[in-house]
Amino acid sequence: MSDMRGIDTPVRERRRRVFREVADLAYHSENLKDDMEALPYKIVNYEDSLYWENVYRDRAVTRERIRLAMGMSLRPENREQPGHLTEGLEESNIDEKYYEPPLMQVIPSACNACPENRYEITDSCMGCMAHPCQSVCPRGAITMVKGRSVIDQEKCIKCSKCKAVCPYDAVCRKERPCKAACGVDAIRTDRFGRAVINSEKCVSCGMCMVSCPFGAIADKSQIFQLIRAMQSGKKMIAQVAPAFAGQFGPQVTPEMFKAALTELGFADVYETALGADLGCAAEAEHYVAEVAGGRQAFALTSCCPSWSVMAKSLFPETIDKISNELTPMVATARIIKERHPDASVVFIGPCASKKLEASRRTVRSDVDFVITFEELAGMFEARGILPEKMKPREGLQDATAAGRGYGVAGGVAGAIEDYIREYYPGTEVRIEHAEGLAACKKALMLAKAGKMDGCLIEGMACPGGCVAGAGTNIAVSLAAREVEKFKRAAAERVPEKGGA
Repeated sequence: MSDMRGIDTPVRERRRRVFREVADLAYHSENLKDDMEALPYKIVNYEDSLYWENVYRDRAVTRERIRLAMGMSLRPENREQPGHLTEGLEESNIDEKYYEPPLMQVIPSACNACPENRYEITDSCMGCMAHPCQSVCPRGAITMVKGRSVIDQEKCIKCSKCKAVCPYDAVCRKERPCKAACGVDAIRTDRFGRAVINSEKCVSCGMCMVSCPFGAIADKSQIFQLIRAMQSGKKMIAQVAPAFAGQFGPQVTPEMFKAALTELGFADVYETALGADLGCAAEAEHYVAEVAGGRQAFALTSCCPSWSVMAKSLFPETIDKISNELTPMVATARIIKERHPDASVVFIGPCASKKLEASRRTVRSDVDFVITFEELAGMFEARGILPEKMKPREGLQDATAAGRGYGVAGGVAGAIEDYIREYYPGTEVRIEHAEGLAACKKALMLAKAGKMDGCLIEGMACPGGCVAGAGTNIAVSLAAREVEKFKRAAAERVPEKGGA
């Protein structure tokens, strides 16, 4: 699977532009309905359309992107009159609105109806005399036509043998990028060949969204409602996931980032890694007592919502193995609300599935808003705030290196292992971590088969961990290095025993 993150593609630039313009509407519009209707024309210049063949298609796609960015749903295509762009605006022009499912949606007019899975012969075919592709095909699907190999798609069984033997690498496998990126098989096809997300299977990891080169998949946002809440005078406190390091430029220190958030209107800023420290201590204690003690076969982490939702859905027999500890987001939110009962809590992170988690009724009283780094960048731009120009203020000193390490794949299990080695030396620790839902599914199958007994299994929906989340701004490898630097800067290596 290719990874376009970290590359400023036109699709990415358009997505960022929509967030910036929607935030600008919230901050500056005096006639919201008219300004929202005019926005597609402002964003899509007639001369610079992404869809060269049709500027009207570009504006149609942009209209739906605007609706999703304002927390609204797509307009149904099967109605005779799909309604105005601003239909339902009053229900979203408020200061408190939770995500309404489905969170992740395909914009039909943007979908390219990519082939799901097929092998084709490219122009690189030299029409060689050996034509091994034809010799190895078990179904006789390949014939020579005018000196070139041709695959009969009706006969082809997608075994890839022809691709493996071609000396010119002339056989190409075409696969729908969103479907290839989905680890839970939630992408299906409608009667027009366009992608559709099965919301019953989808776990909102967002990997389909970042893999679509047409920008046809988008998630809903709360930035408009968050700005309305800030304008209402409510006390807003941010908690930031450790993956924020490096997301707003190589020169932006944690102190500068905190100053930028304060400038935006937040009363205070906490590290979500504070809640991760509490979870690390509790899960380590549980592992020592239950798994190492022989009373439980294996243990599963719970901090990634997409991983835990998938585990509960596809492997219900593992439910009692999933940690009961609060996720770092919820644990930190409860600490904030204990200290500031009158405040609203905003989680700022890399993750689309945290939006899914926050919409659960059991979490709604703890976390009021969830926005991604990408959405926050749009808010900064709309307000003219440049994090790299901020005067540093007091830094973030809430968490240990263990909690900050949760932002990278392997970091959760590594933190728990470090804790056990610190306080329970001599305890045998078996660690496994899986990144990407396909690998997570495989790990759970092995655990179900008894191949993971004695293990602590960390699952991360995004390949690379939280730094690879769907709402990030920079390349995964760079983000991982920045989190490691932030981790090394922590005053303490592991939390105190018992999470005190």
